[in-house]
Amino acid sequence: MLDFDPSADIQALRSTFADIKAVVDVEGLNAAIARLSEEAGAPDLWDDVEKAQKVTSALSHRQAELKRITDVEQRLDDLDVLVELANEMDDEDSAEEARHEIAELEDVIGELEVQTLLDGEYDDRSAVVTIRSGAGGDDATDFAEMLMRMYLRWAERHKYSVKVMDTSYAEGAGIKSATFEVDAPYAYGTLSVEAGTHRLARISPFGSADKRQTSFAAVEVIPVMEEAKEVEIPEGDIRVDVFRSSGPGGQSVNTTDSAVRLTHLPTGIVVSMQNEKSQIQNRAAAMRVLQTRLMLLQREEEAAKKKELAGVITASWGDQMRSYFLYGQQLVKDLRTGYEVGNPAVVFDGDLDGFISAGIRWRKRKDDE
Repeated sequence: MLDFDPSADIQALRSTFADIKAVVDVEGLNAAIARLSEEAGAPDLWDDVEKAQKVTSALSHRQAELKRITDVEQRLDDLDVLVELANEMDDEDSAEEARHEIAELEDVIGELEVQTLLDGEYDDRSAVVTIRSGAGGDDATDFAEMLMRMYLRWAERHKYSVKVMDTSYAEGAGIKSATFEVDAPYAYGTLSVEAGTHRLARISPFGSADKRQTSFAAVEVIPVMEEAKEVEIPEGDIRVDVFRSSGPGGQSVNTTDSAVRLTHLPTGIVVSMQNEKSQIQNRAAAMRVLQTRLMLLQREEEAAKKKELAGVITASWGDQMRSYFLYGQQLVKDLRTGYEVGNPAVVFDGDLDGFISAGIRWRKRKDDE
């Protein structure tokens, strides 16, 4: 006789899930989807492309959020059936399948529970991530490229849409900087805990043999904000440089000077874009990012929220938040939460959920203090 009774585990999952549904407000989510669906079905929607993109993106995000809830609800119902089948048929294979499903649901519901902690003003937005190499020469630019791949792999694991907006390649290895957008519900709230200085310690593949090298890279995360266009920037405050988009080694991607670099003279903020095919499109994309950064800067100054929103990261010893050790003791450790993983390879391959969850919980505790 099969002795299989996971009722306590399933009850715990259902209890946590019920709390999540109460916070998410499924009824309100359905109402928002109905309203946005009506707007998206308007025959003149695409007469205003910017508005149409805003509506369809908002609809897509809310539908994805609702699907995560309904999928978990269905899986919990199916789990009850699977457990009943395992016991009635005395089937060990079904019992093992149920154990596996319980473990997966614990992970999924855990992620949803963490998401309920994302109640900041911009947390539900998509995110624009910028990575900049810091001190460390070729090791730093190589490290910056490793971080970019890490975040792109993380987004791929979650099936999030990613658009690389700009990449500045180093003369040697890696990249000087890169900017990309992660288009997903709560991408900003989730990834904002990754902002700060990341430190890599390893035996350098670029210098003398057996010489340990420490290098740095900065990660900045800002929300995608449609209303950022309300920030007016006088033409005299911006220097516009155009240049030819290029890839590694300076190879030309196209034959026109379509890439755009905007420098905001009063603050020194620099934004480059080269993903689009035309100079006009790249300038518009760069302006949106610049306006968002200036809006956040203004709000930081007004509300003293510098630690909550994107600020200036120095990519040196000052603002370290995570260390990656690739020599001796193989380890990745978050210096704020103490969370660590003894296998750097899986972290660099995009396995970041543990770090992100710990970071979100740490930030929430700090906010509540």
